[in-house]
Amino acid sequence: MNAHSSPTQPAGRTASPHADGGRLELVGLRRAFGSYTALDGIDLAVERGEFIALLGPSGCGKSTALNCIAGLLPLTGGEIRLDGRPIHELEPEKRGFGMVFQSYALFPHMTIRKNVGFGLAMQGVPRAEADARVDAALDLVRLRSQADKLPGQLSGGQQQRVAIARAIVIRPPVVLMDEPLSNLDAKLRLEMRAEIRAIHEAIGSTTIYVTHDQDEALSLADRIVVMANGVIRQVGAPEDLYERPAHGDVADFMGFRTRIPARVLDADGTVEAAGARLTLPPARGHAPGSAISISVRPEDLVAGTAQGLPAEVRSIEYRGRAWFGSAALADGTLVFFRSEGRLASGQRASLSFDPARTLVFPAEAA
Repeated sequence: MNAHSSPTQPAGRTASPHADGGRLELVGLRRAFGSYTALDGIDLAVERGEFIALLGPSGCGKSTALNCIAGLLPLTGGEIRLDGRPIHELEPEKRGFGMVFQSYALFPHMTIRKNVGFGLAMQGVPRAEADARVDAALDLVRLRSQADKLPGQLSGGQQQRVAIARAIVIRPPVVLMDEPLSNLDAKLRLEMRAEIRAIHEAIGSTTIYVTHDQDEALSLADRIVVMANGVIRQVGAPEDLYERPAHGDVADFMGFRTRIPARVLDADGTVEAAGARLTLPPARGHAPGSAISISVRPEDLVAGTAQGLPAEVRSIEYRGRAWFGSAALADGTLVFFRSEGRLASGQRASLSFDPARTLVFPAEAA
């Protein structure tokens, strides 16, 4: 897999000659369902050939945004532009986008070849050209040998590759993917990640990929768009969002599962949290007396003998090489931690962390 590009412009990629256009702009995108606002003014520019992941929890608006881009949902306000041309009033089939659904959406009575070629038939592409393009798409997803089978004769991973072939065979400027791997088991998801990125590189189309899985977003995307409550919270390269989330909710979604309420005691970095005194790096920009939230990843909050936060273990599970669990601090805050050995539920533990591996946010902004 290629290295990720900068947050503003995908580097080192040239668009495939098969991809016509593909710079997508969302300008003030709004979508309401009665009194409920699902999208509240989305602004985003996606460059030609870029792979963008829309990431966020259920209900954040990511699938609504994808369906608006596809034309499956009308806008309440704003514009969608493709290469500078407004397209938001066009019917879905006139936008020319390829779409891959979570459910595969294959025709069960059609062979794999006919499923893949369906869009070309609807476009009236001559038979000889259509056959050649279907063969090329099946070769790309490594399913030419399965061309005469029915979807029910293939595995889930193979069916998803058929769905991808059907989406790309029409040579779309933009490919839209709505949680395409969520129905697959863990091993197949890992394999399909590599497949999807390789196909993206091969065809050069712009790709917008919806997921709630941060690992998928980190491994696939050039840029990640984190959404919450119908708005964009942060946009950046995977490594930027992983290491430097700008908001507490973004940090939570990028793996900083534990938030510890604390109060700053002095400018040297001493804070009070759950009845214990801790020292954080000074000059974090929080005045003495201010309420803060300390965000830390489970792997960085470690159970041990060193002086730290007293806690009571609530649950523990083995994940290979280490134990991970949850515990309650003295003030009732639920935290997630790592341990080198097994601990019993109800056992007392001392949890410590490297202050350099934490993030600090104002309590009201966390």
